[in-house]
Amino acid sequence: MADSDIETSSSNHSTASTTSVHVSALDGIVNANSLFTVAVFVGITFDQPHELNLADRTTECNAGLDVERDLVVFEVISFAFFLFSSLVAQGLKLTINLLNSKETDEVFKANINSDLLRLGVVGAAGGSILGCVFLLLSMVEVIQLRLGLLSCGNSLAIHAVLALVVLVSSALSVYIFTVFYSFRK
Repeated sequence: MADSDIETSSSNHSTASTTSVHVSALDGIVNANSLFTVAVFVGITFDQPHELNLADRTTECNAGLDVERDLVVFEVISFAFFLFSSLVAQGLKLTINLLNSKETDEVFKANINSDLLRLGVVGAAGGSILGCVFLLLSMVEVIQLRLGLLSCGNSLAIHAVLALVVLVSSALSVYIFTVFYSFRK
């Protein structure tokens, strides 16, 4: 009988620490997505592309309406993915907290289906990744609106896009690697 108590105690401790880690990871996703969502919303709200055009005054190198349309579309899609990711993460946190409310003394001890939890975390992370990709695309459009079309060979625009793509894709690669590495255990 003492052996079964030890097994229950160790499995409860494992569940408690795993649930605590998932709640912390979900908090991180929600916090990061909140910042990105606000940034995208502010970008959509205050977007005045013609007033801040820093490109040469030659009309063939100035971005047209198609770039402005793409900018709005990419910002809206980015906003949707960040919102999706945040809502999935918040839903998982709510589920964990509701299951924990049965035991008020042990806050991080929910017994949840681990496959469903993993699917939810991957869904939330995937939404964040896709939101970042579309935010990157919208920033490329902003660069083209402000500095001129990339097809004209404007060195400032090309360098800005290269720096943006290298840094964001590097950060996304690290994020994707850590998400998949965390599920190898």
